[in-house]
Amino acid sequence: MLRTTLRNLLAHKARLAMTVLAVCLGVAFVSGTLVFADSTAAAHRAAASKSFAGVDVTVTEKAPEPGAEGGARAGVLDDALVARLARVPGVAAVRPSVDGSATLNAADGTPLRADRAWSHPATAYVPGKDGKDSRHPLAEGRAPANDGEIAVDSGTATAGRFRIGDTITLATDGPVMTKRLVGTVTTDDTRVTAGGTLVLFDTATAQKLFSTPGHYTGIDLTAAAGTTAYGLADRVTAVLPADRAEATTGQAQAAQQAILVDTLTRGYEKVPMVFAGVSLFIGSFLIVNTFTMLVKRRSRETALLRAIGASRRQVSRSVLLEALVVGLAASVAGFLLGLGIAAVLPDVLGGDGTALPSGPLVIGPRSVVAALGVGVGVTVLAAWLPSRLAARTSPVEAMRTAEQPPPAQRSRLRGAVGLGLLVLGAGLLVSLSGAKDASEENLRDAMAGCGLFVAALIVLAPLLATPVIRLTGRLTRRFGVTGRLARENALRDPRRTAATAATLLISTGLVTGLAVIGHSTGQALDRQAAAGLGADYVVSTRSTMTGIDPGAVRRLADTPGVRSAHAVTDSTLFTGGGVRQISGVEPATVRDTMKLDFVSGSAENLAPGRIAVSSTLARENGVTTGGRLNVQMGRTGKFTAYRIVGVYRDNPVAHDALGSRAEVAASSFLPDSVQRVLLRTDGPATTALESRLRTAVGNNPLLKVQDREQLVREAAGTMGDLLDVMYGMLGIGVVISALGIVNTLAMSVAERTREIGALRALGMDRAGVRRMIRLEALTVAGFGTLLGLAGGLFGAWAVGSLANGAIEQYTLVLPWGTLLLVCLLSLAIGVLAAAVPARRAAALSPLEATADA
Repeated sequence: MLRTTLRNLLAHKARLAMTVLAVCLGVAFVSGTLVFADSTAAAHRAAASKSFAGVDVTVTEKAPEPGAEGGARAGVLDDALVARLARVPGVAAVRPSVDGSATLNAADGTPLRADRAWSHPATAYVPGKDGKDSRHPLAEGRAPANDGEIAVDSGTATAGRFRIGDTITLATDGPVMTKRLVGTVTTDDTRVTAGGTLVLFDTATAQKLFSTPGHYTGIDLTAAAGTTAYGLADRVTAVLPADRAEATTGQAQAAQQAILVDTLTRGYEKVPMVFAGVSLFIGSFLIVNTFTMLVKRRSRETALLRAIGASRRQVSRSVLLEALVVGLAASVAGFLLGLGIAAVLPDVLGGDGTALPSGPLVIGPRSVVAALGVGVGVTVLAAWLPSRLAARTSPVEAMRTAEQPPPAQRSRLRGAVGLGLLVLGAGLLVSLSGAKDASEENLRDAMAGCGLFVAALIVLAPLLATPVIRLTGRLTRRFGVTGRLARENALRDPRRTAATAATLLISTGLVTGLAVIGHSTGQALDRQAAAGLGADYVVSTRSTMTGIDPGAVRRLADTPGVRSAHAVTDSTLFTGGGVRQISGVEPATVRDTMKLDFVSGSAENLAPGRIAVSSTLARENGVTTGGRLNVQMGRTGKFTAYRIVGVYRDNPVAHDALGSRAEVAASSFLPDSVQRVLLRTDGPATTALESRLRTAVGNNPLLKVQDREQLVREAAGTMGDLLDVMYGMLGIGVVISALGIVNTLAMSVAERTREIGALRALGMDRAGVRRMIRLEALTVAGFGTLLGLAGGLFGAWAVGSLANGAIEQYTLVLPWGTLLLVCLLSLAIGVLAAAVPARRAAALSPLEATADA
């Protein structure tokens, strides 16, 4: 049996190669993603360790205890403490540091990488005895020497197109500043190498910006020879002010920074893993179809083996052994391809300016085990059903010359199971259509309903193939005899046709559903953003930890073309169910800038102790107008029962709740700050007016100036990511579907060699044979596309109701252009996939094809 299995593998190596390629794609995405993740994590750790080289212990101030009284307390990390730490036994060197953050404008005036709020470190250039800062070696120019000079890292200079001597606009946490660039440095800081920027000031300037004169934010210590980092940390802790400062080893600091950057960049793994899942799921149908066709084609051979003594178990094991070999081959090929994917992923993901740390590929055991487990596991599991089919072959099959149709009982069983799954899936989805609540439980039910519905379509596909293809076959009949023959060939084995079309069904269904939901959600977000905003422009901060200085608010109000300017303070609102956002507004003018649709109450009654809430927040907490809601506003540190003076329909501009600006500003983590300024203008938005507004805020890189159209685009920005994933899944599905169609048609041509020879002998030319095979492929592709469209549209309609609960203005909107593109692409792939089998069929000689074997 082993020799027979190996012989079968060699005899059908071309067919099985298609299966290997399909599984290979999924394995490549899995192994490539895991290798990339391991390599990136190792590079982050190496870069973090390098950036903390020579730092054995770091001393920092302790954060005040929650609820501690008093304002800002005096810092303890001063020159006196630096001198005291230098005298601790085991300390070889002391390096004080002053760290903060600063965001730059590029040379063209646009904010430089401003969307990465976590990756804009700024610090002091601290020269040693030799006049150089070992942590920031100079690459060009010199170090900053006064408050009008800065240095940046070489990567930032390149990205911002800065040259030595340029005047650069930047901001830390307040008004904009201008400094002259006097030098560039190199750095191993992982926050910078992962796509951030670095700004260096002289020590005095850094202290003014990020601490207080004469004080530092950290002190780094280097241990003398023979002293361990942990031993030095214990000695340093003994001399530190109690409850005011703490000592941490440099190794722990490096590990924390590596974990931070790794966590922030971990999202890069998600998309490849989604593609891997889609590849393997769709590829499993190709595996089932390929092995099922091989088992049927070898039915007489299998029957002879059974007749000469082979047991059912031996036959089943023979098929599974073939699948095992195919899975091993796919795993090895996929793993090698995955290494290539892992090598290019940093460049692909760095296309937006994110420079991931470089380093060698790390091939860990989990990557190898995952490649083997996924490749072999999926292939063997998918081949299990065909192996059972082969084991049921009886010895009498060896005497049959024609393939027997499936028993009627099996068809009835398939119909019953399919209808059962259809009722369960469709019923569950229909029951959710009125839920309008995007809760986790409803989302799980929706996923389960979609899964059952797709499974029902796959099970019922062989039964649906005959009526659907007979209906669509009216189009192919226009091609005459070749069109009719193509239709009959597709109907000859409905199960094979359905199995081949299943890959297109799944990919088309997924893409259709995502396209409809994504397009509808984007349109709803557009409408909601436009409907909720009465202002013509919004000036806002890029980070919740910064504010707009009062001088900028006044300059905006005085800008020509601005009719009125309304300041808004945003803060956090802690409820029993989580963290929300509250907007502090002026009750008398809020209606001028926010289009609020109150279900009950109004904003005019906003005052200290009184708030208005959105419909969602009111529903979640079971409150109505006139009731009370127990919440903690900002940094107050205690929960207070606020009276509800109104409930308004969800509005992204108003956030989750509204309060009086005086109270919200007083309780904000940035006291008396402003996060947004809503502007009403005398005329429409223009480039000149936007330029004047940017000038009014000093081209501050921490601030955004957006008109209504820009705000709408930003609100729907995540839809672009969804579309990228959607088209990626469509591409994967199309590739695997093409492999399946090629495989099926190639085997079909091999089985119909004598039939094709007879057609050639009766006068059909080579072009007619090619046309017949292509029309057959088009018929199968059309069948899969139709079922996929139907399933995707139904799922989008049912799941869309949950989105309606989260976005009140959600309505189902069909993206006709995208749906047409999906249909044309699916049909085109069917025709293209038939090219090789059609050429092979046309090349058959009538005499050779009709000769007895």
